[in-house]
Amino acid sequence: MPEPDPEIFESPLSRTVSRDGITVRVHIFRLESERLWGLEVINDCGTSIVWDQMFNIDTAAFEAFARAVVTEGMATFLDDEDDVPAGATLH
Repeated sequence: MPEPDPEIFESPLSRTVSRDGITVRVHIFRLESERLWGLEVINDCGTSIVWDQMFNIDTAAFEAFARAVVTEGMATFLDDEDDVPAGATLH
């Protein structure tokens, strides 16, 4: 009999963030059997950006998202150059 998939715990810091006319879903999560947290950002097109790094606490994961917004801008989460606001660069 196959083992059931582990339960995924979502951090209360997960949320929808809108800034500069761009909205993304910040998903901070961990598996029930793990202590480290993962970070995924999903844009309006459904494209997922996942950090390779895992985080000791959920606040560190949210801070990594916030740093990316400050250093790269919200446009960094877009996947279509036509959707990048004027003056922004797709990374």
